[in-house]
Amino acid sequence: MRVIKVGGGCLNGKKTIESIVDLIACRGKGHVFVLSALHGITDFLITSLQTALVDETQIPLITGKLKTRHLLVARHLIQPKQNLKEYTRELEKSLGKLERLYYGLNFTRAITPRLTDVISSYGERLSAQLLTAILRSRGLSATCRMPHEIGLITDGKYGDATADLTKTSRHFKTHLSPLIGGDKILFLPGFFGTSEEGEITTFGRGGSDYSAAVAAVALDAERLDIWKDTEGFMSADPRLVPEARLIPVLSYEEAAELAYFGAKILHPRTVEPARRRKMNIAIKNTLAPDAEGSLITSRSARPKHVIKSVAYDTDIGILKVHASGVGARPGILGEVATCVADSGINIKSVVTSQTCISLLLAQKDMEKARQALMGIRPRPFRKLDRLTDVALIGIVGDGIQHRDGIAARCFTAVANCRVNVEMISFGPSRAALYFLVKKKDLESGVNAIHSTFFSTPRCRRQG
Repeated sequence: MRVIKVGGGCLNGKKTIESIVDLIACRGKGHVFVLSALHGITDFLITSLQTALVDETQIPLITGKLKTRHLLVARHLIQPKQNLKEYTRELEKSLGKLERLYYGLNFTRAITPRLTDVISSYGERLSAQLLTAILRSRGLSATCRMPHEIGLITDGKYGDATADLTKTSRHFKTHLSPLIGGDKILFLPGFFGTSEEGEITTFGRGGSDYSAAVAAVALDAERLDIWKDTEGFMSADPRLVPEARLIPVLSYEEAAELAYFGAKILHPRTVEPARRRKMNIAIKNTLAPDAEGSLITSRSARPKHVIKSVAYDTDIGILKVHASGVGARPGILGEVATCVADSGINIKSVVTSQTCISLLLAQKDMEKARQALMGIRPRPFRKLDRLTDVALIGIVGDGIQHRDGIAARCFTAVANCRVNVEMISFGPSRAALYFLVKKKDLESGVNAIHSTFFSTPRCRRQG
C-alpha cells in the first residue's frame, strides 16, 4: 500500500481533475490518497475572512462561489443524476457549517488563529468529498475520512502544527485499517489535524505534503508518492536555466534544503516523518505517470556532479543591526535574536562582524522585526538598516561536505560574471551553501554556477 498525495496544481479545472480521476481509477486501488484543496480555494477562504469580517451580506456570496466552483466539476464528472443529487446535499451541508463559521466571525469581530485554521481547512475537506463522490459514481469503492474523525493528533499549535506520530499511528491503525486494501480507495484531506482537545490545527501553507508523510508513516506504507504537475526536482529553475535537468535521486537532506531554498516541489517539513522510518518519497508527474520522476531516499546516490541543484529565493531580506564591538560584547547577539524570535519570527540565518549583526528574514517579517528591536530598552545598537533588493542563492548537494573548493568555484563563477556577493553562509546543514546577491544579478549568478558544475561555464546577463 502506498500513500499518494495529490497537489492543488493537479486539481485545477474540470478537465485536469478528470485526468486525475482517471489516473486514480486506473492506479489507485488499494492505496490511500491525501488531497490538497482545489487550486486557489485555500487563498479564497483566507482572503474571505476579512470580507466576512466587515460585510455580513457577502457571506452567502462567499459560500455561493465555493458551491459553484465544486459543482462545476461535479456536474461534468458525476453520473447518474441521483449520485449528483447526493453529492450536492453533502456539499450544501458542509458549506452550511462553513457559512455559520463566517457569521460567527462577523459577530465576534475577531479573526482568531483558531477560526482561521478551522475555516482554511475547508478547502481540503471539500476536495476530498468531491473526489470520493466522483469515484463512487464510477462504481468504485471510495471512502472519505476527516483527520478529526480518525485521530490525526497534533501539538495544538495553530497555523504551524506538528503531528504526534505515536498517537496518530495508534489511531490510524484502529480507524483506517478496515478501509484499506483490495479494490478500496481511501481519501483523506491534507493540511490539518486535531489537537488532543479536539481543536482543528493546520500544518501551515503547503502542509498537505506533510500530512501525507504523517499518514504514510502512521500506516507503515510501502512508499509516499507526491503527484505533481511537474517532473520532480531539477538542477535549477528551468525558467532561469533552460539547460536544467531532472534530479533522479536525492537524499532527505538535499530535498529539505531545496524546499527551504524555495523549490516548490515539496513542503520543507515533509521529510521529517519519512526520515524517521527511512521511507522513500517519489515525486511523480501526473502528465507522464510512467516517467522517472525524483526519488528521495535515506541516502543519495553517488553523485556524478558534486552539487545536485542551484536553487534561489527572492522572498528574503537582510536586517542589519549596527552596534560597536559586537564580537566583544557578551549577550548582544542573544538579546537581538531572542527579541526577534519572541515576536514569532523565524530567523533564517545570522552573520556577525565586529560592528554589525545581519539577520536573514522573510520579506513579510522585516518590518515586524524592526519594530520589535526598536522596542528594546535600553537599545543595544546604534541603528537598523534594511536590505530588501536581494535574492538568496543556494547550492545544494551532499557532495559539498566531501569535496574541497566548492565555495571557491562558486564565487569564481559569479565573480567572472561581475556579480557581487552580499553575504555568505554555510549554515548548519551538511548539504548546502548559500549566499546573497542583488536581485538584478540573480539570473546571471544562478546560470554562472549551474554552468560551472553541469556544463560549459558561461554568463547570462539580464537586460
